[in-house]
Amino acid sequence: MTASLAELTGDYVLDPAHTRIGFVARHAMVTKVRGSFTSFEGTAHLDGGDPARSAGQVTIKAESIETGVQQRDQHLRTNDFLDAPTYPDITFRTTAVEPRSDSDYRVTGDLTIKDTTRPVTIDFEYTGNAVDPYGNLRVGFEGSVTISRKDYGITWNAALEGGGVLVGDKVVLEFDISAIKQA
Repeated sequence: MTASLAELTGDYVLDPAHTRIGFVARHAMVTKVRGSFTSFEGTAHLDGGDPARSAGQVTIKAESIETGVQQRDQHLRTNDFLDAPTYPDITFRTTAVEPRSDSDYRVTGDLTIKDTTRPVTIDFEYTGNAVDPYGNLRVGFEGSVTISRKDYGITWNAALEGGGVLVGDKVVLEFDISAIKQA
C-alpha cells in the first residue's frame, strides 16, 4: 500500500545502496562515457502539504568517481578535472522546490564543484513510495540536468587530429534516488 503525499511529510536519508548519482559525457566527439559516484550522503525534508517547503542536500565524494576504466578514473581525480585531493566534496543544496504536477518537481539549488558554486535546476519525477520488508517507508525520484564543465573551471582537453576535442563540455548529471523516511 502506498502512502498519500501528506503521509510522506518528514525527514529522509538517501539510501546509497539503492541510489545512483551518475553522469554522461561525450568522448572523442563520437561516443559517450558513463560513470557514477559510489560514495555520497544526503538528506531531505519533504513537505507533502506544501512541496515548495521541501529541501535537501547531497555531498558526493569526488574521489569516488568510477567509469569502469581505472586509468581514466585516476585522471578524473587529478587537478585536470575534479582535483579530489584539494576539493574532496561536490555538494548540492536546494534553494527552491517548484511543484509542476503531482509527480513532477523542479528543484533549484547551488551545485559546488571544486571552488565554484553555481545555481542549477533539476527536473525530478516522483516515481513512488513503498514500505520495504524492513518496515522502512521509501520514496523514489529520478532526474537529470546538463551542465557545462567549463562553468566549474574544468577545462582540460586534448585536440583530435581530425578536428574537435577529446572530452565534450556538456555533462549530463543523472539522479536515481531512493530515500528512507526517518523516525
